[in-house]
Amino acid sequence: MDDARFSPFETLIEEAAALKLLREATAGAEDGELFLERKRSEALVFDDGRLRNASYDAAEGFGLRAVRGEVAGYAHATEISESALRRAAETARLAVGAGGGVMAPPPPGTNLRLYGDRDPMQDASFSAKIDLLREIDAYARGLDPRVVQVSATLAASLQEVFILRPEGGLVSDTRPMARLNVSVILEENGRRESGGTGGGGRFGLTGLLDPAHWQAAVRESLRIAEVNLRAVAAPAGQMDVVLGAGWPGILLHEAVGHGLEGDFNRKKSSAFAGLMGQQVAARGVTVLDDGTIPDRRGSISVDDEGTPSGKNVLIEDGILVGYMQDRQNARLMGVAPTGNGRRESHAHIPMPRMTNTYMLGGDADPEGIVASLKDGIYAVGFGGGQVDITNGKFVFSCTEAYRVQNGVIGAPVKGATLIGDGPTAMRQIRAIGNDMKLDPGIGNCGKAGQWVPVGVGQPTLMIGGLTVGGSAA
Repeated sequence: MDDARFSPFETLIEEAAALKLLREATAGAEDGELFLERKRSEALVFDDGRLRNASYDAAEGFGLRAVRGEVAGYAHATEISESALRRAAETARLAVGAGGGVMAPPPPGTNLRLYGDRDPMQDASFSAKIDLLREIDAYARGLDPRVVQVSATLAASLQEVFILRPEGGLVSDTRPMARLNVSVILEENGRRESGGTGGGGRFGLTGLLDPAHWQAAVRESLRIAEVNLRAVAAPAGQMDVVLGAGWPGILLHEAVGHGLEGDFNRKKSSAFAGLMGQQVAARGVTVLDDGTIPDRRGSISVDDEGTPSGKNVLIEDGILVGYMQDRQNARLMGVAPTGNGRRESHAHIPMPRMTNTYMLGGDADPEGIVASLKDGIYAVGFGGGQVDITNGKFVFSCTEAYRVQNGVIGAPVKGATLIGDGPTAMRQIRAIGNDMKLDPGIGNCGKAGQWVPVGVGQPTLMIGGLTVGGSAA
């Protein structure tokens, strides 16, 4: 596989032949498409003073889907050929049965282009990338003699897709992605603690290779590690919590966002099912899913069904006003698709997924919000978490948090977890800062075994009455 642009209908299969087979597979169906993809990616991992791993992956293939009612027939292959497509069409056709369906209207056209189509892997030579990672290692060790380990990862990819529909519509999209991660370990008096940061988006590597960017990332990683060295055991109990702006929006994404995806609500398995038009959050809370922000990690010019990406309001002033929809669930619920039909690759079926999910800012001063906290936790960094979609219950671990008493930020705490449920937490928001920001471009979202890149964001928030898990006596 070479670096030439992906042109399946010029080099692998005739478009007319593909369309004929697609129409045979979807005759009598209500929806369907042929999704063709090529993805190339590379990752370089520099760890403990040496290049630990350098990988390059390239794959291409197609997925063919035929949909009737709640049933979808799906077949995929890594060989793009007329014979492979014919076999896939026969398999997908089984879901249509005797037919009788009416094909749904096609997605509207768009000229939206939210990112460039340059291959980020071509922005620097292999040796230049290794030299950069070596510089990062040396810079971190030079800044602090307590550094005992430095890890840096530089990753880039280019996904090229074509979506052919039964009525003959053809949509294509070329999606770049780049990311740099840095982590360090500090040792002091026999205690070791780590700190890390990273970020990227749908752009080339050039900005990430700029010393101003990666040096700032190293300094931030060192700062977090230093904070963790000073951290004491977290308290436990029910208390008010202030969440910082930006990446803490991952709690919103998990505890609320998944519950607002169309499939969970159509099947009534979400804690938000049946609540359209009702107040589900405190007044002033407005939540959007917006795939149209240029260059963001979660943005898509079109989704993986060919629907243009959208800026969708989900909660407005505390009232539930919308769900995120793919084409199948939108049709079954009698609403319009929202551009949220996403899939991990050609080997996966599309489903409703988030893009960039965030809460709009309010009018409160962030410092004033913290100053109003009498006894609680100020959490500005999060790691992993678990959420039960059916009731919204969540458990999240904090990677950077501080004890606050009488409005004064005290010692950093280690081992804090936040426990609650999304619907209750949204109703217990007591203050919304004016400092909304998006995360630095690090989000990945898992659902039904599929992973897609996403973005999150929020302003500084105070939430009352969360349970904090900790180990302090």
